[in-house]
Amino acid sequence: MKLVVGLGNPGEEYEKTRHNLGFMVLDRLAARYDAVIDLKKKKSLVARVKIDKERVMLLKPQTFVNLSGEAVLYMASFLRIMPENIIVVCDDLNLPLGKIRIRGYGSSGGHNGIKSLIQFLKSDNFPRVRIGIGAPPEGKRMEEYVLEPFTDEEMEILNPVIDRACDAIEMIVMGRLEEAMSQFNG
Repeated sequence: MKLVVGLGNPGEEYEKTRHNLGFMVLDRLAARYDAVIDLKKKKSLVARVKIDKERVMLLKPQTFVNLSGEAVLYMASFLRIMPENIIVVCDDLNLPLGKIRIRGYGSSGGHNGIKSLIQFLKSDNFPRVRIGIGAPPEGKRMEEYVLEPFTDEEMEILNPVIDRACDAIEMIVMGRLEEAMSQFNG
């Protein structure tokens, strides 16, 4: 079994914000399999799907981005899923809007949600799909920027990127991480 985690903040007020790009991708992925991520399980919303022949739990932590590790550790422990079988999708300030970067392991890159996962899982050995949201404009604080909604123009750019991120996640679930990195990075 694989665990696919989208990072974001719970609540309607955060629904369309930059920091909730991970949730947006997971919702789109769930829709591909006629699923809705709405089952409440210990600090998360979840749905089960089957991708190819692989059983997959889609998880949206409800602990806010900076504490995502707590919810992920609970579900990973409960389902006995090792970090290398946890795929995380999130926003990235350090990438231009719409750029996808996939890594099999590594540092948090300054993302507090990834930092929380590394801390709680005691491992950085989990694949992550990062999607660029671009840097904040000069004079705007990062915390303020990530909690603002995407503009209509940004969503036009991101809609096809969200589909590509879903394609990448499916490849990773099927054990084709290297191929996904080769196809989607760059």
